[in-house]
Amino acid sequence: MAAPTFDLQSHSTASDGVLTPTEVVARAHRAGVDLLALSDHDTVDGLDEAFSAAAATGGELTLVSAVEISSLDRDNKDLHILGYNIDHNNPTLLARLTLWRQDRWTRGERTAQTMRELGWEVELPLRDDSPLGRPHIAAAIFDHPTNAGRAAREGLMNSTELLVAYLIPGAPGYCGRSAPTVAEAIETIHEAGGQAILAHPYWDFHGAGKHEGVRDALENFAQLGGDGVEAFYISHSEGESRRLVELAADLDMLTTGSADFHGPENPRFSNFRNFSLYGHDSNLGPIDRRQPSR
Repeated sequence: MAAPTFDLQSHSTASDGVLTPTEVVARAHRAGVDLLALSDHDTVDGLDEAFSAAAATGGELTLVSAVEISSLDRDNKDLHILGYNIDHNNPTLLARLTLWRQDRWTRGERTAQTMRELGWEVELPLRDDSPLGRPHIAAAIFDHPTNAGRAAREGLMNSTELLVAYLIPGAPGYCGRSAPTVAEAIETIHEAGGQAILAHPYWDFHGAGKHEGVRDALENFAQLGGDGVEAFYISHSEGESRRLVELAADLDMLTTGSADFHGPENPRFSNFRNFSLYGHDSNLGPIDRRQPSR
């Protein structure tokens, strides 16, 4: 099956990617993407540059304005909400994103202290007003010379492996956020004129009971006014994508997909179009801004 030509989640140096917005667009274009979303974490600072780069493709690549908002579900579980077709100059959106980036820094400081108590040396990176994410913290810890011996002894070969071992929910160094709630994220996206999509649910729910957890989270997301789900994702299996397509159909929701590009050297998220629809049709609705001829 041919890889999809849309890819609706990617990250630049505005958040936790390693390429500038211009470079992200150029790489996506070379990979054959014709519908792209730049969806940096809790910021829209890269979008103007990305739109300029997309315009330079002469219509071969259509860019959708987007943002990825980390939010809290009912049990304080961290869920990511993608907002598409947002007015990225909306004053309410910008003000709330500023507050939520500040909450990221508060969480980062708590995470750093927790990791110090676990015996790691931690110096948080300087990010100015840019979002501080767990990948930044994991990289700072892994790259600290004092931690090299311990990382080797624990078999941690890169910062992504350290992140998974220590900084995801359930891991010993994980600290959650305090804001926003899922409802607040959806409300903010809608106020900015966009569609709210639950990102990569099987990335957040795994192990025993994952299917029930995903179904419950998506049903609640729909009740709160959410518009769809990222049914197709680089780490979703065929069975997981099928379940999400069926759930979305029952809930009358959109279905999107992405390879979640972060950079060419990223251990997991390094290639555009690196996900499958497994024979299903996507339902992008108003997110698909390509010309009708496509």
